[in-house]
Amino acid sequence: MKVICEKEKILKGITSVINGVASKTTMPILEGILIQTNDNELKLTSYDLEIGIEYIVEAQVEEQGNTVVNAVMFSEIIKRLPVAEIKLNINENNLLEIECEGSLYKLATMNPDEFPELPKINVDNFIEIEQTTLKNMIRKTIFAVSTEENRPIFTGCLFEVNENKLNVVAVDGYRLAIKSTYLNNNSNVFSSVIPGKTLNEVNKIISDSFDNIKIGISRNQALFEMENCKIVTRLLDGEFLKYSNTIPQNWETRIRVNKNNIQNCFERISLISSSSIEKEKKYPVKISIEIGKVTISCANQTGDAKEEIYVETEGKELEIGFNPRFFLDALKAIDDEEVYIEFGTNRSPCIIKSVEDGDYIYMILPIKMKE
Repeated sequence: MKVICEKEKILKGITSVINGVASKTTMPILEGILIQTNDNELKLTSYDLEIGIEYIVEAQVEEQGNTVVNAVMFSEIIKRLPVAEIKLNINENNLLEIECEGSLYKLATMNPDEFPELPKINVDNFIEIEQTTLKNMIRKTIFAVSTEENRPIFTGCLFEVNENKLNVVAVDGYRLAIKSTYLNNNSNVFSSVIPGKTLNEVNKIISDSFDNIKIGISRNQALFEMENCKIVTRLLDGEFLKYSNTIPQNWETRIRVNKNNIQNCFERISLISSSSIEKEKKYPVKISIEIGKVTISCANQTGDAKEEIYVETEGKELEIGFNPRFFLDALKAIDDEEVYIEFGTNRSPCIIKSVEDGDYIYMILPIKMKE
C-alpha cells in the first residue's frame, strides 16, 4: 500500500471514526482502525461490535492495499504532524510508514483479515433529513437520555415516524424531551430506539449544512449514511415509554418569561444548590409563583440564595421544587427569546416550551419540598 493524502483530510476521517474504536476489549484488533484503498480513495473503518463507522478520504493511491493500526497511536501521530502531504506506506517488514516533510514514523500493523465486517443492513424503512435539522433534534433531546444501564431502553432516543412527522424522544425517569419535525418525503410509519452513544457520534460528524443524511432502519440495526461517511449501529431492545400518555394536557399555573433571564437566575442559584452535588435532590431549588412575580430560592448547610424576576403569570399561585440542573438543560436547548413554563400541582410534572417553537417540549418531575 502506498498512499499520499492531505493532513487535514485524513485527520478529519480519523477524528470521525476514532470513537467507534473499542476502549475495553479482549480483541486487540478492535482497538485499531482498518485502512483500505479503493481507486483514489482511502477508507477508514472502526467497529466496537455495537457501532461501526466508515469514512472515505480523498487520496492519491499509488499502490493498493489494506492494514490495521492502533487507532490512538495513529491518531496522535497524524494530529501532531505539520499541515502538509502525508505519505502512508507498508514496508517489507509489514510496518506502516508515516512520512511528512522531515518526519518518519513506523507503526506495527495487524492482519486486516481479522477485522470484523460491519453488519450488512437490509433497510426496511428510511428517511432523509437535512444534517442541520438532525443535529438540532439530537442537541435538544440527547441530554435527557438515561445513563442508568439497568434500564437500557432509556439509554437511547426513540425515533418515531408517523403521518410524515419525525419525533425524537428521550426520557430518563425524571424528565422527558421531545423534538419534532415534518419530513419532506413520504415515509412509512415506524419507531426504533437508537443508542445515545451512537447519536453523540453522529452529532459530532454531521455538519450544520442543508446536505441530506439518510437514516435507514432494519429489524435490529440502523444506518446513517452521508456522502463520505457511513455509521452502523445496533438498535436497543425493549418497550419504550408510551410518552404521549404522560404529558399533561392542561395547566393550572403558567408563566411567560424571558429565557435568558430565568436561565441566568437558575445558574446563579445553582451555585448554592449544587455545592454538595451528591445531596442535590435533598436541596432542590424552590419556585414560588405569585401574580406577576416568580421567586427562585435555595437553602442548605452551605448557605442560601433568593432571586426575584417579574414575569407574566396566569392561574393559581404555587410553590414547587425542582432539580435545577434539569431546568437548566432544557433552557439551554431552547433558542428562542421567551418560554412558557406550565405547572399543575406541586407534585405533578411541569412543561417547558418555547413561545415560538411548538415542536419542542420538555417535561420535568418536581422534587418534594421539606416542610
